Amino acid sequence: MATDTASRTLFFFEKPSAMRQLQRFFKSPRTVCVSAEGHLLAAEEPGSVRNEWKSWRFDTLPIVLERIPVTYGTSRSGQSHKPKVEAIKLALQGVERVIIATDPGREGSMIAWEVLEHLGYRGRVDRLKLGALDEVSIRRAFAAMAKEPDSGERDYAAYLEALCRQYEDYHLGLNGTRAISLRLRPPAFREPWRFGGVQTPTLAILADLEKRIRDFVPQDFFRIALVVTTETGAEITLWHAPKDKILDKQIAETIQQAAASWSGPLGVEQKDVRRSPPRLFSKDTLARRCAKRFGWDPQHTAKLAQDLYDQGYLTYPRTESEHLPESQIGDAGAVIVSIVGILTDLASLVPAAGDLVFRKGSKGHYVKDPGEHHAIVPLRKVPQAVSISADHLRLWELVAKSFLAAHLSDGIDARTTITAQVPTPLGPKRFSISGSVIKSPGWRAVYGAEADEDNETVPGKLKPDEEPTTGRLPPIRDHEPGKAADARIETAKTEPPRRITRGELPVVMGRLVDQVEDPTLKAALENPANPNEPKGLGTAATRDTILPKLQKSQYVELLKGKDPPIQVTEVGLTFISAVRRVFPAYGDPVGRAMFEADLAEIGRASSRTEAIGKAAAYQERTRSRVSELITTIGRSDTVALDPTCVPTPSTADAKPPTKAMIAFATSIAAQRGLKLPPGLKTNSAICRTFLDQHAPQRSSGPARAAQQNDPRPPTDAMARYARSLAEQKGIECPPTVLADFATCRTFLDEYSSKAQNPPEKNRAGTPKGRRPAVRADNSNDKPKRASASMRRPTESRAKDPLRGSRSRTAASGRDE
Repeated sequence: MATDTASRTLFFFEKPSAMRQLQRFFKSPRTVCVSAEGHLLAAEEPGSVRNEWKSWRFDTLPIVLERIPVTYGTSRSGQSHKPKVEAIKLALQGVERVIIATDPGREGSMIAWEVLEHLGYRGRVDRLKLGALDEVSIRRAFAAMAKEPDSGERDYAAYLEALCRQYEDYHLGLNGTRAISLRLRPPAFREPWRFGGVQTPTLAILADLEKRIRDFVPQDFFRIALVVTTETGAEITLWHAPKDKILDKQIAETIQQAAASWSGPLGVEQKDVRRSPPRLFSKDTLARRCAKRFGWDPQHTAKLAQDLYDQGYLTYPRTESEHLPESQIGDAGAVIVSIVGILTDLASLVPAAGDLVFRKGSKGHYVKDPGEHHAIVPLRKVPQAVSISADHLRLWELVAKSFLAAHLSDGIDARTTITAQVPTPLGPKRFSISGSVIKSPGWRAVYGAEADEDNETVPGKLKPDEEPTTGRLPPIRDHEPGKAADARIETAKTEPPRRITRGELPVVMGRLVDQVEDPTLKAALENPANPNEPKGLGTAATRDTILPKLQKSQYVELLKGKDPPIQVTEVGLTFISAVRRVFPAYGDPVGRAMFEADLAEIGRASSRTEAIGKAAAYQERTRSRVSELITTIGRSDTVALDPTCVPTPSTADAKPPTKAMIAFATSIAAQRGLKLPPGLKTNSAICRTFLDQHAPQRSSGPARAAQQNDPRPPTDAMARYARSLAEQKGIECPPTVLADFATCRTFLDEYSSKAQNPPEKNRAGTPKGRRPAVRADNSNDKPKRASASMRRPTESRAKDPLRGSRSRTAASGRDE
């Protein structure tokens, strides 16, 4: 019996849905399955580590930890994950092998490893990478795991990469946000100036574009139209519209005068133009297409794609690749048969299995190595309209059509171009017009008129000029004589670059190389390890979370539109200008991409020892950068910002302000002879903005409370929390606590400290931390993980009313 118990294998899943999919394929009394349902551990707030770190004071910075202390996380409903962790601990008893079967990415690796590290598991670990949850993919994943005896060691490197990313996010966001808010933030703006290693350089991209748009001065440019008649009586208009626009009207008039007297032979060129199908979808390009076609937020698209993956209809969606491995060519026929079984109107387009097209190489769809995860494609299992929502079905159809189109023949257009060479005092000038007719639709038959949507421009740039075209050309022979019937000048205006849209931003972050012009920088952004995926900002899993953070900080706002353009506010421009003045490296997107490339090297380590060494070096580098950042900010001055440039809150926010806020605002208005703005007494956002602009300003540092002569009210969250603590303690909440910020802060610090720090004999334990370590074991020369345990995580934490609810990665200003 002891032997049976000791030989058990535990499968560690991320979600119950994936667990149920795999349980169909194996049943054994020696196998146990557990499901995490996301991250079970969360980073502790700094105030839970040291009491002096609760309040935002510059003299406590930098806050630098060798390991991030953790506690039990909570579900969306607020329930502690402690019972789940304890259940996994119990399930691990007698287990000698763990198979990690979480989602196949860094985040999935971390979900499992952080729990195994926390519980001190020492046995064998293997990694099952489930690129899809259909039977064929599951069996392939098991076969691949069997061929890779060190899969667990390699996955530990992926975990360390995710851990180091969290480590940097924690320290940069925590220290940068506090330091910049305390020292640089303009007095007129009282929201925290949130700072992050990824979001700040992303804002820099948008801010640089915003500056180009604002500085843009439109210019007139000129095109010359030449109306030509032929000897057969045909009439056609040709255009001289060079890519180097004509900005001098005198030059345009010179060309126009020469064209007006032209006569000569017309050139007619006819050729077939082949159009190959577009690439398959990555997570970012799928988000862009859905934003353009359906108006979806990228996060909505990501959720739908994840749902379809969990249900076994799509492959793993958090991918940066647009290619498939050549080893999957044999799957295409069966998948296409399944697709047209649902999309029956497309069945007639499918050729015999032997006539399917397989385009190989970087310009095609199949490559030898598509990277960590291949493109998003459908599976043999197809959804029924009654089993999924309309949005899920629309997304699946989009991916299914893309896969079908990728295996059909090229589209062929018969293109005709008519030209005339006009001699002018400035040299010969080419006038032309083109027209096309579809000779063979090929893959475009899948989409019909929608096929033209695939011609997408680079986000943030003008659409490139194309040769003038017309819908229909008259029959004209090559070298047929013609002469000018008219020549005229048409005036147009140059346009500024277009703004990046909500759906395009993840693509911009991932393909930073498209945003730079300098050849040296372009070369630096190349990725030798995978040329199809150049260096960028963030990861495919997190890029769609950056825009909401920038919006929350009021650095950007969305304009109107189906896929709304992103406009940087004055606050955002002022913030990025301050960052670049103080610490230019954090406002440099290319520099950040290079820094992240070092982070990716951790995940590519060939052994645990190598990964641990690289992780330790990266964390040391992070600590040095944080210390340097705080030192530099400490020598800087407060930034000036016109109070009128602070974004006005939406009147749609119907949450009323507290009575203390209204009383304070009324008092200030009476003292200064101001008129209260409409909606102040019913809308807390309007009331807060009024107080931010007109209430006496606080100074930062330890002497802040002593220097503040005039009171200002606490926030709504602070007031609610103060009442809650008073009720818990069975004491009366003093009126001054609800009317004065400093008094309320003192009250909260005193009583929340008592609530969170009971006498030692009543404490449940202290938090563990995360950091890579090597442990000596006399029984084995192989390096092993050190137990991360210092003390057990606390089961619950009181919320800091200044920060609001916590996320997994700590809410004390830290942000990616």
